[in-house]
Order: sequence, then C-alpha cells, then structure tokens
Amino acid sequence: MIIGILKEIKTDEYRVSMTPAGVEILHQAGHEILVEKNGGIGSAFTNEEYVAHGAQIVDTPEEIYRRADMIMHVKEPQPSEYPLLRRGQILFTYLHLAASEDLTRALMDSGAVCIAYETIQKDDGSLPLLTPMSEVAGRMSVQEGAKYLEMAHGGLGVLLGGVPGVDPGNVLIIGGGVVGVNAARVACGLGAKVTILDTNIDRLRYLSDIMPRNCFPLMSSPAAVRDLIQRSDVVIGAVLIPGAKTPKLVTRDMLATMKPGAVMVDVAIDQGGCFETSHPTTHRNPVFKVDGIIHYCVSNMPGAVPKTSTQALTNATLPYAVQLADKGWQQAMRESPEIARGANVVLGRITYKNVAETFGLEYVPLEELL
Repeated sequence: MIIGILKEIKTDEYRVSMTPAGVEILHQAGHEILVEKNGGIGSAFTNEEYVAHGAQIVDTPEEIYRRADMIMHVKEPQPSEYPLLRRGQILFTYLHLAASEDLTRALMDSGAVCIAYETIQKDDGSLPLLTPMSEVAGRMSVQEGAKYLEMAHGGLGVLLGGVPGVDPGNVLIIGGGVVGVNAARVACGLGAKVTILDTNIDRLRYLSDIMPRNCFPLMSSPAAVRDLIQRSDVVIGAVLIPGAKTPKLVTRDMLATMKPGAVMVDVAIDQGGCFETSHPTTHRNPVFKVDGIIHYCVSNMPGAVPKTSTQALTNATLPYAVQLADKGWQQAMRESPEIARGANVVLGRITYKNVAETFGLEYVPLEELL
C-alpha cells in the first residue's frame, strides 16, 4: 500500500502523524511511504531522517492525495483539502465530526473511507488513540490555567499552590476520565485544592483510591457544578462522549457567580465544548473573556508540544496503521472490532451513530458496507 504522511496546515499545528521510526516499520512491512516536504520540521524531524528510514519526500500535498491509498493526518482535513480526497481512499486521522457538519458532509461527498483516531475503541471501552493526546492535554490544561491566572494575563492573581500561611488555589475538574485524571495529578502536584467531578460511582471510588489527599472526587450534578464553580480559580472541562457532541455543563448564567479573572479551560472544545460560552481558539490567540471570565479553548492543545505529542501519537497509531496497510480497510475492519469502531464515514455513508444523530442524517451500519 502507498501511505501518505501530510504536513499539518491547521493554524499552529506542529505535530506530524508519523515519526521516522514509525515510517521504517511500515517500510519494512513492504509499504511505500510518501512524506510531504518539511512535514516533520515542527516536531524536529528532518526530511533527511525520513529518507534514511525509507520514505520518499514529496513536494506537494496534491501529489500525496493523488498517489496514496491511505492518507495519515493528525488533525481533520481543512477546506482546501476536501476536493483532494477521492472515493475509496483511506483517511486515518482525528476527525471529531460531531463538532462540524460541514466537514461531515464534505467527507460524505468525497466517498473516502474515513477512520477517526478518537473513536477506535477497545472492548473495555478505552480509547487507545485518544488516550495519549488526552494525557498531554490534561497536563497542559493546568499549566495554561495557572499561567492565565497571573495578573499580567488578566487573571485574578492567584498562585495555585499557595505558600505557607496562604490558602492554595481551587481547581474544579469536570470529568474523571483520562484528561481529568492527568489534570488532577498536575494540579495536586502544584499543591492546589482539587475537586474532580464524575457521574460514575465506580470511577469515583477508583479516583478516591489513587489520587493524593488534596484531590476530592465528588458525584457530578448541575447543583454541584453551580456550587463549586463559585469558589473555583480554575475550571477544567474534561468531558467526553465518544464521537458525540459534548453537553454544555457550565451555562452563561453560572459565569456571573464566578470570581472575576477566574480561568476556564475547555479541553472538550474539539467535540463542541462543555461550556456554553466556549468557541475554538488557536495557540496564537488562545483566550478570550466573557463576563470577566478568561476562556482558554485551543482546539489542538497537544500541538504546542509536538516533540512529545508526535512520539506519543505514533506509539498509539502505528499498530493500527500497519493492520490497515497490510490487510486493506475491509479485511482490517472485519477482523478488528477496534478498527471497525473507528469508521465514521465510509463510501459516502455515516457509519457512526452518534455523528448521524448529531446532524439528523441517515446512519448506515458498517456491516452493510463490508
């Protein structure tokens, strides 16, 4: 199979979908790897490194789309790429379709086989390709929250860890999954008082066992959010419903009860965000204020630390890329329920129920297309 590795063109996105080491493994398996010129520069991988590991450097994305059987990206295709996709071509990347009807319809029109990293799911419910980036984003969320609490950035001037004789800051984390746990670990390590909310009592028991003593797992409810948000210096939205749009758990009315200069970090923004007042931002312009509350809503947070993120992403995606390349998408999906769950749009039909329901479009079970 011919596999194309594209240079990312989303604003301030410096990751690349495959390291040179990953390229070598695909090449040794008998596949031809096309890497767009300078595609790895943002992650400190040179063209020469890719060539040394078996890749061919290609000057333009148009040539990669024309030649490749499978396209690998990090972020979703941008509008300039929509016409380049062709019927039957595999697109393997993060898609987050529930946040964009335009992208969903464009992928349907292309006839491509669109497999989303974020909905590949193991039988135990875990999301192996979302996990590494959720780990990065969770840890970054506290770093960014702490930074924008500083008065120079318009924050209320609180040091999250406090100092002897002074109370630490209060961090509220909504969601006890991978993002939430990683955010809580960093916030606890700084010395903040951390409250983490979740609706799963078994998850809360688990968090009570593993988290430090300055972390307080509580059952989530609208009343709990309304109460806790008033005392919070940083609020982190860490909610995920795989493949579906995120519910709005913090309403605009709640902002009026918060401390002016508090910071809200919406890690769920890729799936539409869990704060009513959120909208996507970029690393270049990461924050905005609503009713005196700072909102950080960067939709590709791990892109700011590409040397870490690219390696973590390749570690996760490579085994699935090998399966798709070795077997083709149909056989790979027949043999691997995990890959089958990643299918979002196949040959013009929506094969992921949550996406279809979000936009009121027809859902077609994948089995009908295999």
